[in-house]
Amino acid sequence: MSQMPPNGVKNPLLELQDVMFVGSGKELLARTNLTLGSGGRTVIMGPNGAGKSLLMRLAHGLLQPSQGRIVAGGNGSAFPRQAMVFQRPVLLRRSTIANVTHALALNGVPRRLRRPLAEQSLERFGLANHSHRPARTLSGGEQQRLALARAWAIEPGILFLDEPSAALDPAATKAVEDAVNAFHANGTKIVMTTHDLGQARRLADDVVFMCCGRVMEHTAAARFFEAPATAAAATFLRGELVLDVPAPGCSTQ
Repeated sequence: MSQMPPNGVKNPLLELQDVMFVGSGKELLARTNLTLGSGGRTVIMGPNGAGKSLLMRLAHGLLQPSQGRIVAGGNGSAFPRQAMVFQRPVLLRRSTIANVTHALALNGVPRRLRRPLAEQSLERFGLANHSHRPARTLSGGEQQRLALARAWAIEPGILFLDEPSAALDPAATKAVEDAVNAFHANGTKIVMTTHDLGQARRLADDVVFMCCGRVMEHTAAARFFEAPATAAAATFLRGELVLDVPAPGCSTQ
């Protein structure tokens, strides 16, 4: 299914072209064309099993598509530096600061700059006093802030966030949302999944709605929340069950 970007995308950053993914003999992501523009906060929504996390993992390069390709937007453009933050942070069995310096090393930052940049990033996310503590002994909220600090340090062009506050209390959730807005203000493209409609309304500039492994809508956030174009999206926004029906697409009948 081909989806037109909301109001056109003047500065495409990343494009999925006829991308499909098949796993265990089952089509998990139908043919998808999707353009992510530079800047802005794109929120991917849909019921469980819709393919949201799969779409982000493909876009981030953690998985290779079974068909199609993912390209940098614009003629001759290079892929932007990317980072991804998961619902459960993936942390090394190292100190808090070593988790950040390792990410900087992987991204080619000279050794002499890694520690000062890591210290600045930990300070930015309120973790300076935990710099020598084993990262995996931090609380859940602190671990998520460390994942964000690690991403902040490398100054990504795109930040993917997969349900980053799903397991957090309200204070930690607010810290994540503040961080998302800080990345956005710093020029980073945000691509994020969430089941929290309130969070999506607060953060989204545009919404990608998925169902049954298909992108059903890609539109401006205000339009999506006020007048969704598909029955599946309208059902989802009402908090009702969206039936997982095979092709030609999701249905609520």
